[in-house]
Amino acid sequence: MGPLAGVRIVELAGIGPVPMCAMLLADMGTDIVRVDRAEAIDQGMKRDPKGDVLNRGRPSVAVDLKKPEGVAAVLQLIDRADAVLEGFRPGVMERLGLGPDVCLKRNPKLVFGRMTGWGQYGPLAHAAGHDINYISIVGALNEVGLRNGPPVVPLNLVGDYGGGALYLAMGVLAGVIEARQSGRGQTIDCAMTEGAASLMTMTYSMHAQGRWNEGRGNNPVAGGSHYYSVYETKDGKYISVGSGEAKFYALLLEKTGLDKARDLPHQQDAGQWPAMKERMQKIFHTKTRDEWCAIMEGTDVCFGPVLNMDESMAHPHNVAREAFVSVAGVMQPAPAPRFDRTKSEIRQPPSIPGEDTDRTMAAWGFTPQEIAALHSAGAIKQHSRM
Repeated sequence: MGPLAGVRIVELAGIGPVPMCAMLLADMGTDIVRVDRAEAIDQGMKRDPKGDVLNRGRPSVAVDLKKPEGVAAVLQLIDRADAVLEGFRPGVMERLGLGPDVCLKRNPKLVFGRMTGWGQYGPLAHAAGHDINYISIVGALNEVGLRNGPPVVPLNLVGDYGGGALYLAMGVLAGVIEARQSGRGQTIDCAMTEGAASLMTMTYSMHAQGRWNEGRGNNPVAGGSHYYSVYETKDGKYISVGSGEAKFYALLLEKTGLDKARDLPHQQDAGQWPAMKERMQKIFHTKTRDEWCAIMEGTDVCFGPVLNMDESMAHPHNVAREAFVSVAGVMQPAPAPRFDRTKSEIRQPPSIPGEDTDRTMAAWGFTPQEIAALHSAGAIKQHSRM
């Protein structure tokens, strides 16, 4: 059942970091119910849910939050939960009658996890935004990119998922542990800006010590050095090297044949990095990606082929560790991290909104009569997979 078996969470359906957070917790055994809007049933019928992997591992109930009976039903779910996950703009939950003051009064041990981009207060709190905007104001986006080039968008990994989903999961779990000791719940204000800033701690530390060079592409781990970079190969594909330590760098020179050169600058001579990158690029252009893999992969060069998603799922290391699994015919990342005793698992494929309404309400303590009354009031809906 996973290490979090016995923990109950109510997730207010959203996009991006909240579903990711809920997926991680569900993989580890948390009993999560996803509350979808009733109107999402019609939208869910227009697409196959199997590929919506972020929604795996937990059932969906469809509730009309415009009806007081629907709000009351969600409050009853929350009464029986350890935590709530929501990702609306500040004030939305309060206007629905589901704010933390109401919920914590009813369930004093509740952990109320709130995910936003800018946070619950501040000059930008009520403005719309996305990952790219959140990582912009904390210095993260500015540092990603090549020398003399513009910032490069690092997918939406840094704000939504690194600074958002992971910090919300950590915060909620910490809150649940503390509440079980103190008997008191609390609200967690998880802002993607601050999570992304926290991920930048090492970079800010180097900046404070005067060890961070201004400008993109001028620092060792930011693609500035020749020994920690990406190179194109003869067949137009790419490989990565990360030979930062001296012994690994010596092996890189050996594998590329540069160890025989007599005019090599010191590894950390930053002024020579651009010239050395050009020099190494010429060498890497002499062989295909697979040929370089045969020479370097598995050695202490600190090497990796740059793979697309299909190639990643077929890579021997990922196959050996079952890093990707098939659920309902859809290949997807397996649960992480791994536990040797209380193993994580994907308990069900993604549900269509409202597919599990009746059975989940029953599992969470609603009587058949209560479920029937909610249907009669139009407060909940049940959708059957076609």
